[in-house]
Amino acid sequence: MSSTSLSQRIRRRARLVWDNGMLSVRALRMRILGVLSASRMAVSPQPADADEGESLSVSEERMLRNADHEQSVGIPLASVIIPVYNHCDDTLRCLRALSRARTRASFEIIVVDDGSSDGTAEALQAMPEVRLLRRERNAGFVAACNAGAEAAHGRFLVFLNNDTEVADDWLDTLLLALLEDRSCGLAGSKLIYPDGVLQEAGGIVFSDARASNYGRGEHPEDPRFNYKREVDYCSGAAIAIERDLFRVIGGFDTRYAPAYYEDTDLAFSVRARGLKVIYQPRSRVTHYEGRTAGTDPDHGVKRFQQRNRRLFLEKWSKALQDHPSAENCAINAVRCADHRACSRVLVMDASCPRPERDSGSMRMFNMLALLKEAHHHVMFWPTDGDTHGAAAHALEHAGIELVRAASERAALRWFFAHGRTLDSVILSRLGVADRFMRMAKRYAPTARIVFDTVDLHFLRLERGAALRDHAGARREAEALKRRELACVRKADVTLVVSKHELDVLSEMIPSADVQILANVHDIHGRRVSFADRRDLVFLGNFEHEPNVDAVQFLAERIMPFLRTRLDGVTLHVIGHAGKEHVGEFSGEDVVVHGFVEDLSWFMDQCRVALAPLRYGAGVKGKVNMAMSFGLPVVASSIAVEGMALADGRDVLVADAPEAFSDAVTRLYRDGELWQKLSDAGLDNVRRHFSHERARHALGRIFPSARP
Repeated sequence: MSSTSLSQRIRRRARLVWDNGMLSVRALRMRILGVLSASRMAVSPQPADADEGESLSVSEERMLRNADHEQSVGIPLASVIIPVYNHCDDTLRCLRALSRARTRASFEIIVVDDGSSDGTAEALQAMPEVRLLRRERNAGFVAACNAGAEAAHGRFLVFLNNDTEVADDWLDTLLLALLEDRSCGLAGSKLIYPDGVLQEAGGIVFSDARASNYGRGEHPEDPRFNYKREVDYCSGAAIAIERDLFRVIGGFDTRYAPAYYEDTDLAFSVRARGLKVIYQPRSRVTHYEGRTAGTDPDHGVKRFQQRNRRLFLEKWSKALQDHPSAENCAINAVRCADHRACSRVLVMDASCPRPERDSGSMRMFNMLALLKEAHHHVMFWPTDGDTHGAAAHALEHAGIELVRAASERAALRWFFAHGRTLDSVILSRLGVADRFMRMAKRYAPTARIVFDTVDLHFLRLERGAALRDHAGARREAEALKRRELACVRKADVTLVVSKHELDVLSEMIPSADVQILANVHDIHGRRVSFADRRDLVFLGNFEHEPNVDAVQFLAERIMPFLRTRLDGVTLHVIGHAGKEHVGEFSGEDVVVHGFVEDLSWFMDQCRVALAPLRYGAGVKGKVNMAMSFGLPVVASSIAVEGMALADGRDVLVADAPEAFSDAVTRLYRDGELWQKLSDAGLDNVRRHFSHERARHALGRIFPSARP
């Protein structure tokens, strides 16, 4: 049902029935129950409607379930506190939206009636699902919220205006902002006007204590307002905070009674305790602004706004010294909205990274996250224009702003408008650098241009051409080499993934500033012993030509030897594969599984990982991934190039088919050797390919400190 039709029904039924000047409570109850009869408010989790699609990931749902299970029996995870003063129709609409919105987290509803005179309290008594707190005299928003917080049972307090309508998942995503990041002390929703226009994407507080709703009047799906980020404050119309923290702070400061600046003050109090205030765009709430307090600054509650601004300035004058002036914001609103960022970094790549599919994506995603962690404002621009899929949303959830400009004309417009605000531009891969290097240097003249090779493309093509002894491929590799080296010369900094590739470029272009940023992997650790494992595994995306060649080499040249030595052993091939590859390589003892979202089962159950690459460049994510699980690897010399791995110490290395199969057989049968290589592989990932190593490398390349 639309909000318009609901409002019409409420108005029709909301004509108060008077008997000798007194409200007929029975009539009022009947009209409310009639409006709400189509749905029932509940404090327990509501199952998601399968037809509407899931907006939370499996891990997010698990996190909410675990948080709920940690609560005592009968105690909800959240307490939704709704302060009300008259405007019964608004309260009914708010409660109806709450009852219909998809929610997984358990919650209670506390309505604090702050001395209403329109029969609100009498009406709400007919709703057993609502905990009603009645106050005889109107004391204002601050007092009502504090009273609701005192009565709350939930771990989290969620303050919600009664002139709001919540959307599906609003509560879950708001709570996730707090659950996922323990440094987050307060989270606020995206507020949208009833006509669909954006009302607020977090707030900015200027040095003179004036405040502004960022994004007001813009489109709510504009990527500037669609990523999770740290803000100065979030309007109290829809915010969440842990109950214990709220009580330690002392609740909303009563100096701001009856209302205004109490939410801004709460945000500053949270930050004064070393915690962050986060805007959560996934939590969407429609807000009928001004229905309670009005909009006239000279009358009603609104008249306290200027008085409270002075009180706020007096209390937080020292903290406000680091905030931008309103005049600067008028010149550069983008800088003001993220004034806590130490720099603005634009990263361009061919598409949004999909870490579950390839190591390059994993490296890119982790690089973006680590730059964000280091207080850079990070923008990601997928040049294929795909900014609406799951991969794009994952970036926004991680606090990365997306740039949507696929065409050449749109790219020029974006660079012309924003180029001078950039401090660094990272062009990832040759195709992107070739296309956008000139544009970036022209329209972002003060930015440092960084060419991220990912791997040296010309090196990979040269080796492939030599392997096939193909003259045409050699010419193609030579042309690619000229283009790639030209980008290195034009860039201020070039990133490579290994010491070997650094040496290659340094020899060719001694003047180039070349830095190493290797692959980045989680350390999963060894969870299953040698004796409880069996079979072999190859990891590799079939969209990458060296992987196709390696699987063919395995199936045709190596497996015949292994069949005579390891009877009954199966080779599992994991990675995105087309039907033609499945049919070509599958056999009785070779299983091509295709893409597998969670690799952990294969990493825990298989005994040896194989990497018989015959050509390629960069460092090999398949080797990193196996070692991060403590799974030993038999690899070719190309597969271990530049990875600080030694044959017999960290890995077994062989290139010829029979020698490779000998190494696999030896490792498969020798538990002591297996344990040694398992330990060494884990240590190699920790030392060279961990988040900590990447954090150190990025800190050297992109120095950061909070301003």
